Amino acid sequence: MRQFRFLFFCLLLTSSSLALPAQEVVWSEVQTGVWKAVVGRPESYDLLKAAGATPNKAALTKVGQANFPFSKNDIEFKVVEGKTYLRFPLQKGEQLYGFGLNFQTVHQRGKILELHVDHYGGKDNGRTHAPTPFYVSSNGYGVFVNSARYIKVWAGSGVRKDSPNFPEPKDRNTDKSWASRPYSDAVEMLVPAEGVEVYVFGGPKPLDAVRRYNLMNGGGCLPPRWGLGFTQRVMTRSTAQDVENEVNLFEEKGYPLDFVGLEPGWQSKAYPGTFSWDKGRFPEPSAFVKSMLNRGIRLNLWINPYVSPDAPFYKEIRPLTSSHTVWLGAVPDFNMPKARELFFGQLQKDQVDIGVSGYKIDEVDGYDHYLWPDVASFPSGISAEQMRQTYAMLAMRYSADLFKKRNQRTFGLVRAANGGASSFPYVIYNDYYNHEDFITALVNSGFAGVLWTPEVRASKTGEEWLRRFQSNVFSPMAMINAWASGTKPWTYPEVEKQVKEYALLRMKMMPYWYSEFAKYHFEGTPPFRAMNLEDGFNLEVKKEVLTNVNLEENPYAEAKSKEIKDQYMAGEYLLVAPMFTGQTSRKVVLPKGKWYDFYTGKLAGDGEVITVTPGLDRIPVFVKDGGIIPMMPPALRAPKANQKVDIEVRYYGAKPGSYRLYDDDGETFDFEKGEFTWRDIKVELKKNGQIKGSISAPAMGKPNTIGKVIFTKMTS
Repeated sequence: MRQFRFLFFCLLLTSSSLALPAQEVVWSEVQTGVWKAVVGRPESYDLLKAAGATPNKAALTKVGQANFPFSKNDIEFKVVEGKTYLRFPLQKGEQLYGFGLNFQTVHQRGKILELHVDHYGGKDNGRTHAPTPFYVSSNGYGVFVNSARYIKVWAGSGVRKDSPNFPEPKDRNTDKSWASRPYSDAVEMLVPAEGVEVYVFGGPKPLDAVRRYNLMNGGGCLPPRWGLGFTQRVMTRSTAQDVENEVNLFEEKGYPLDFVGLEPGWQSKAYPGTFSWDKGRFPEPSAFVKSMLNRGIRLNLWINPYVSPDAPFYKEIRPLTSSHTVWLGAVPDFNMPKARELFFGQLQKDQVDIGVSGYKIDEVDGYDHYLWPDVASFPSGISAEQMRQTYAMLAMRYSADLFKKRNQRTFGLVRAANGGASSFPYVIYNDYYNHEDFITALVNSGFAGVLWTPEVRASKTGEEWLRRFQSNVFSPMAMINAWASGTKPWTYPEVEKQVKEYALLRMKMMPYWYSEFAKYHFEGTPPFRAMNLEDGFNLEVKKEVLTNVNLEENPYAEAKSKEIKDQYMAGEYLLVAPMFTGQTSRKVVLPKGKWYDFYTGKLAGDGEVITVTPGLDRIPVFVKDGGIIPMMPPALRAPKANQKVDIEVRYYGAKPGSYRLYDDDGETFDFEKGEFTWRDIKVELKKNGQIKGSISAPAMGKPNTIGKVIFTKMTS
């Protein structure tokens, strides 16, 4: 009996040490409208440290004061068996957005996820290119978990027996309202670490929470003007002569082109890479790059960061790499200063110093069968899991630094990101190619603090090619990725005229795109974002009716809340509603207020659901009442640094309109030293039906690239 009591006492001590009571947490307002709590013992390495993010304090102050969105007694944190448990309350009717770059869903309430950097595999399960542990509520707040671990999320799916909102159990046999997923009143997360930092972002609107999140991470990136032009990625083994021929063709046919992407064949060896030019294909790299720059063409080079034994710095970097390889290439530990010096030093002296303008950083996302396993080790002591979650951010951070040191902006491509990456000048892409899902990813990118391009590669028909191209023009990077297909804008002659029209439209809209990216940088507003962030978008949440459900195969089938995932806001004034192959018409949900057709200026609707039949020539785009879209003459290249361009101010509707037009030199970081201006544009409709427009004078001693300004009334 005595022995039994002793054993029981030991078990009691053990269990009490593994399960600590809920922790009382102190919330401190670290920036205006941003609160931080520290749970347990956070790890020294986290997402924000990997990103090197620096808050834009002045901009955060301008967003304004906010109230803490929770009752602190309703938040629960505790550390159990070396893992941190987080619980945030949910109200009825509250919808959740975010949890990374999702491709098929916008509404995340009820989802169970594991946030894990990976190539997107066709399901929104948390494994994605940017599994940002940040969610936004329709009630106007955001929550960010600053951990570089695989975080498990139950986004309103678990029901605790002690819940004050415990739902009434129902009898499935007799009650048709029985649900397989009862109401849950909490977001619960499990972080595999003994502590974590948690941030809460105030509103009062969901967009305010998103803006605060981006500004906490330094604000969004501001690309060079040429980055918002048109880009063509050439085939893998293209030569210098092939690239020159391609550029010649674009010029002869009158298609815009600002930068060309060179795929793996530019290197002497790839998979793994040498990060040195192939002298057979590019015998004189410096002269080739200079020749392209003289023609106004920048070059963007494909890399993945896995080092071949034939790389010139392999022997030096090998001790500073992971225990495991990727495609037999050494994986540099970018948390080691010497490893960074060797790897990025090679990029600088071999490419950046001769005029290369950017990179495409491939294969830093997944799959598990080609990236290092979680049992790998790195010489810095950072775990393989943490490196998986942050490796792309390290690659972006230190490659972008190469250009920053030269006072030269860049704009590139990457396959992964995570929390803290808002300021990096990179756009995510992948190998998945579903057009509809590409648009949903663009919708969700604004919740994840990243940019996404619905790139164009090849198509089965001219119709598909045009539909993909149209939506690509209304995205962060207008790109044809022809590394395998060799497609050109004119490959499908039956739609060549329309494709060219949209390529030139992209260039005409550059003043608008550039100003919207400036707002992303200075104010945190995503240039492309979900309708759910737009004022006046009050879609009533309805359950979709289930039809043709086989209960033998799926006895717990559940109706889902209807979500809008195929239209989005592009900048301050535009609503874009892409068309997909086979569609001749579609529904568009217009937020409150009058909206006008972008192309004709005609009234499209007033806070209603409309059906549009635009024909193959048009992607439906609508402008808010009082909307102002600044445009420039069509050009084959983006304006050069400090080059003046004339502006046409297009005005829609009848309400007085205003717009802030951003201006700087277009290429350097001098804007960080105050070398920029915002020009205030105002337009009003007079009683006689004419319009009166004005633009504020340029600031003395500041950049001024704006030439003649004319005003066009689009609505008759």
